[in-house]
Amino acid sequence: MLGCTVSALLAAGVTGAAAAEAYPSQPVRLVVPFPPAGGTDVLSRLVFNKIGQATNWKVVVENRAGAGGNIGLDSVAKAKPDGYTLGMGQTANLAINPTLYPKMPYNAQKDFTPVVLVAAQPVVLIVRSDAPYKNVADLVAAGKAKQLSMASAGAGTVGHLTGEMFARRAGIKMLHVPYKGASPALTDLMGGQTDFYFATPPIAMPMVKAGKVRAIAVTSAKRLPLLSAVPTVAESGYAGFQAEDWKALVAPAGTPAEVVARLNAEVNKVLAQPDTITRLREEGSEPRGGSAKDLTTFIQSENTRWGDIVRQSGARVE
Repeated sequence: MLGCTVSALLAAGVTGAAAAEAYPSQPVRLVVPFPPAGGTDVLSRLVFNKIGQATNWKVVVENRAGAGGNIGLDSVAKAKPDGYTLGMGQTANLAINPTLYPKMPYNAQKDFTPVVLVAAQPVVLIVRSDAPYKNVADLVAAGKAKQLSMASAGAGTVGHLTGEMFARRAGIKMLHVPYKGASPALTDLMGGQTDFYFATPPIAMPMVKAGKVRAIAVTSAKRLPLLSAVPTVAESGYAGFQAEDWKALVAPAGTPAEVVARLNAEVNKVLAQPDTITRLREEGSEPRGGSAKDLTTFIQSENTRWGDIVRQSGARVE
């Protein structure tokens, strides 16, 4: 009996290894839950184009936008867990939306198999170029004297909730002004209709370089190489303050461990390549990587953290 059990276990191990070695035997569908040419889409194509070049895998990127990324990720949650449907989730649809939306089509912590944390970027605290705020201290002093207005790309976005977290930490008065996207929010900031804006680097950097807005802080733990002269919020008197828009590869719950391990290894190889690191840093992102277990723990902690921020802000999306 013992011999049969050992043989069965060995056979199962060989079968699993063989399955991982043969994977993929057909095209892989990668669902990006946002429109083409956006940050998540560009990152997804960069990583999987490189994987395809190295392995000859065929990966088909499918953009399924809507409901803050919920529509696309829901299609992943409900797909067959065989490794042939993957999703590129991020902060909003894996950590913020579960509290922001009263009804979610999926459970962010139960309906996915975490694969790997791909990259993360902070948000940049910007003001118009002729604003009297030269640093965070100036902005906070003004916010304690009168109510300031904060632009965002929409209610419940990382920028919005980062601003809410900042206002609470700093003890300032703030009026949130949500826009339908980053571009109109930036336009009104430059026009003087709002006082400050927590923007992603791809949105902020061109205007910072053009001298149309001033960057006074970044929300990462360390300074951004692109903005090395700009301090972090933590350096500016708010120890431990950190907020990032991260991207993570996930698969449907129940995806075989051997397949997850293979995907994790291939993504980590790409993230370690010097040209990948350079490319990501050019847009204000940092490669992350790590194990699937690391990502599981990370998503759990981010759900708790962002969930608390959503509840404190009172933000809701019906």
